[in-house]
Amino acid sequence: MKILLTGLLLILISVVVIKWQHYLPVPQKRTASHEPATGSIYKAPSQEFLRLKSKAPAARLFIKQNNFDTTIFFLVDMTLPAGKPRFFVYDLKRDVIQSSGLVTHGNCNQYWLEGRKYGNEIGCGCTSIGKYKIGKSYYGKFGLAFKLHGLEQTNSNAFKRYVVLHSHNCVPESEVADEICQSNGCPTVAPGFFKQLEVLLKKLNHPVLLWIFE
Repeated sequence: MKILLTGLLLILISVVVIKWQHYLPVPQKRTASHEPATGSIYKAPSQEFLRLKSKAPAARLFIKQNNFDTTIFFLVDMTLPAGKPRFFVYDLKRDVIQSSGLVTHGNCNQYWLEGRKYGNEIGCGCTSIGKYKIGKSYYGKFGLAFKLHGLEQTNSNAFKRYVVLHSHNCVPESEVADEICQSNGCPTVAPGFFKQLEVLLKKLNHPVLLWIFE
């Protein structure tokens, strides 16, 4: 009799547990793509975040003086390895890094550039350091892209060099241990991350600042 009661009790407990589990949220498998740039907050290492945040006061002043968008701006930190996120969407309202992604640097017309080298000459194939205005979108050989207007002596030829913001499948959606592909000077990002940038840029009424620094 005790064995029978024990068995019935175990069956009852199992039924209750199964029904309870039915209402638990199913864990969602995370993919390599980034969370939507409009809602997530990228948790940058503290030292890295402080370095990025130190750019905010100068960016705010520049934005105000030039009638740029006051909600966000983009930062590219060329001191970071190419396999790590180094393209950042900075939320000026909350003072946080809203989103991040991988981005290429220029190969300076070499098969493979070791280290970093910068240039502004037409045809140099290098990344140009400095502040940019993100211009109108268009469709080119890499699909949708945004024109870039260099605003400093170090990147004044960007428009003439056809340096634009675009995507390419050679750029991974998430951090990798190795180096990623290199460009001819364009800040090239992963397709998924580019889609997030596109959504942001197309809903804003004022130009967005892109600041590439080292």
